[in-house]
Amino acid sequence: MKKIEAIIRKTKFEEVKEALLNSDIDWFEYVPVHGIGQSRQERIYRGVQYSTDMIERMKISIVCRDFLVEPTVKVIRETAHTGEVGDGRIFVSDVIDVWSIRTGDHGDTVLRDKK
Repeated sequence: MKKIEAIIRKTKFEEVKEALLNSDIDWFEYVPVHGIGQSRQERIYRGVQYSTDMIERMKISIVCRDFLVEPTVKVIRETAHTGEVGDGRIFVSDVIDVWSIRTGDHGDTVLRDKK
């Protein structure tokens, strides 16, 4: 099992959410986050000047079986991509185990998937 964490532009969140729900991912969590990146420049968006050193982002967290990692990362990369500085990052890490609080079951069979 893997955990996929993606930090994406807030403006791309709805698009990424829909793309994930239309793929094999039927559950994920998300939270608004703030971060400080390497870019320290002023930008203009819709006539408003802002600094790129602290920008609002959305963090999406998904725990899935190994065979869903590549297609999930591909969906996020393709949908969140703008080609501009600050498109975000995707982190993939190992998950040792998962437990269902309700049933007490554990292991990757606790995770649902459409396959």
